[in-house]
Amino acid sequence: MSLASLVSLSALTQSPLRILLIYPDGEASLTLSGLLQPLQMAAKAVGPARLQLESIALERALESGLPASAWPVAQLCLLVSDDASGALHVLGKEQGRILLERCQRAPVWGAVGAAVLWLARSGALEGARTALPWALYADAGQVAERAILTPNLFELDGHRLSCCGGAASIDFALCLIGTLFDARLQTQIQEALCVDRIRDASERQRQALQARFGVLQPKLSEAVTLMESNIEEPLATDDIANLVGISRRQLERLFKQYLGAVPSRYYLELRLQRSRQLLLESHHSIVQIGLICGFSSGSHFSTAYGALFGITPREERQRKLALGNATFPVSSKS
Repeated sequence: MSLASLVSLSALTQSPLRILLIYPDGEASLTLSGLLQPLQMAAKAVGPARLQLESIALERALESGLPASAWPVAQLCLLVSDDASGALHVLGKEQGRILLERCQRAPVWGAVGAAVLWLARSGALEGARTALPWALYADAGQVAERAILTPNLFELDGHRLSCCGGAASIDFALCLIGTLFDARLQTQIQEALCVDRIRDASERQRQALQARFGVLQPKLSEAVTLMESNIEEPLATDDIANLVGISRRQLERLFKQYLGAVPSRYYLELRLQRSRQLLLESHHSIVQIGLICGFSSGSHFSTAYGALFGITPREERQRKLALGNATFPVSSKS
């Protein structure tokens, strides 16, 4: 599911849209710059009447004497940090309470990068699908039991947002721009940043499943590895369960808890993600791509692809060709 299809963002349609980013003072990271640059370009293009972007240092956000009238009003508030042992993660209980309270004043709020781990540990993401950076899974501990950790690049569950950070913060910012404004503005900024392809919320972090889930759930890691190794000739769910040494019911429970889908659905999406990559990055025909990804029927491939991405394989290929031939200058005029 793409971020554009998530109706929870309807709370952000009022003008001007105010976005607030909170980050540890002095921290320079790809996660922060990946968010800031696309959003700053969008704010410049549409003008302050439509988008107002503000960033505030963590120290300022924690000032206990800060009156309510002085706290920035925002429709979207995000904690941003790449440092899993930095200032955000050593906050005291009272400081954490203040920070969380101020974040939650926004209708939609969340975290990006290692800040996701802090927010999950606070209990604020309990029961929510959460995109935690794969490198922090070993540090998740009981967080994995309270939040629903997923390997996706970013998640919006109700009013709670999470993004794994790093380069994915650029995709996340561009998806927000496309959803909250329009596809043309998104394309303008994508072209200006020389971004070849925007990954959406349903795409997964590229690191090995062993790194993401091996410590927590080795059987789950084994099952997904089997799926990734058998794209052209998909295995049956019962066969996967037998190969990893657990019952089908146990396998389904693991997938539902950690990946938010039954094995067959996850497997289908894995094959469709691979087909999308081939459509955008290879010169194989659509029929060849369907066969490579385990679809013996062209109509089944097209229907399944359209259900997941909202566009048929043929339309996806045509859109790629059209974007490749188009150039859009980013205007500073509102």
